Amino acid sequence: MLPYLDPEQTNQAFPPVSSALTDPDGLLAVGGCLSTKRIISAYTQGIFPWYSDGEPILWWSPNPRLVLLPDKLHISKSLKKTLRKQALNISFDQAFTEVIQACAAPRYDEEGTWLTQEMQVAYIKLHHEGYAHSIEVWHQEQLIGGLYGLAIGQVFFGESMFHRQTDASKIAFIHLVKYLTDWNYKLIDCQVQTQHLMSLGAEEITRPQFMSLLDQYHSCPPHAQAWQK
Repeated sequence: MLPYLDPEQTNQAFPPVSSALTDPDGLLAVGGCLSTKRIISAYTQGIFPWYSDGEPILWWSPNPRLVLLPDKLHISKSLKKTLRKQALNISFDQAFTEVIQACAAPRYDEEGTWLTQEMQVAYIKLHHEGYAHSIEVWHQEQLIGGLYGLAIGQVFFGESMFHRQTDASKIAFIHLVKYLTDWNYKLIDCQVQTQHLMSLGAEEITRPQFMSLLDQYHSCPPHAQAWQK
């Protein structure tokens, strides 16, 4: 039986991440709410919400965990060529709502989205409160790619990305890493394995390794100019 979180008790503790299920991998708890307090508490403990319409809120802490250490970013020769040739503009926090809505759109032949309306509202609120941020890629004033996530201490928790032109989401990620490096961030949480991110240098580590890095960096302040326009 999964632990149940009472949506009215935002101080209710999460169960230890070591108690997460192995099948499905990382499922830890059910219920609760998407208040800022609850979400920030979750991320600082290595936990994130992920569920679909019609389901209760599900909380996860997978093992292994996909991460990128900023100094291990890998840019292929073909992607370097794209970066040189494309006349693109990059921004951050200029179109957060548009980015999250684009990330929520069904992909290819998929139906529905895990980024429920409830989730979108919660993360837009987190953006207004200074926790959630976006990177945008523009071509001729059109938004063609981007990503969003949460920044807590020296850790960036990547949530989702999208592209409307080839490699636009990778370009967003590359610029994110450049920003984070300048701002003294130490860890990017990519949650679960995707070849898309592994091609950029992300790697899987064990949950204990991830928790050790998270404990080390989530309470350390980044550069004072981080996310300042």
